[in-house]
Amino acid sequence: MGDLPFDAQERVELCVLFDELGPSAPTLLEGWTTHDVAAHLVLRERDLVAAPCLVLPGPFERFAEGRRVSLANRHDFAWLVARIRSGPPPGFFRIGWVRSFPSLNEFFVHHEDVRRANQLGPRTLPHDLDAALWRNVRRASRYLSRRVSEAGLEIEWAGTGELHTVRPGPRTARLRGTPGELLLYVFGRQAAAHVEVSGPAEAVAAIQRTPFGM
Repeated sequence: MGDLPFDAQERVELCVLFDELGPSAPTLLEGWTTHDVAAHLVLRERDLVAAPCLVLPGPFERFAEGRRVSLANRHDFAWLVARIRSGPPPGFFRIGWVRSFPSLNEFFVHHEDVRRANQLGPRTLPHDLDAALWRNVRRASRYLSRRVSEAGLEIEWAGTGELHTVRPGPRTARLRGTPGELLLYVFGRQAAAHVEVSGPAEAVAAIQRTPFGM
């Protein structure tokens, strides 16, 4: 699959995993099975009304969730997986930057949501994918850490010395890990991410009690 874009590779591998595990396997998302994640991914790319509401709070989020539940109830798992496997539909989700940034993040994180809830550990990723995820975590981390208010925040790509300041502050915590693990952390999968949190005790405590993610 080396000739496929990274989002397409993650899409293919996730669909293979869906086939292996079936519709009732757990995920890292509380209350969601693999069937639920599949419905979410189809809705994100194919429901032009509800998809924008996925990133909006309150009634918009509830509206999108209602549409997702309806989609999951109307279609079986095999139908949903086939829609995902067929690739992004014509339009927005075929734009290059969408595929390399939000879609790569989406498929990588949900791939790991399924893997790690089913006792499949972290992967050793090729350097090019690590580099793409590092670019993405630097771009996304400020928004995904927007609830942090009592500490500065840095991220470090472990083993490379590459460092990025997400939020400056007098007391700064540092997240250290590989790019994929850092991405999982800032997407709200802190318990599953293999990330070291260091820095002044009060900054570390502030980071650890703050919810990250969308």
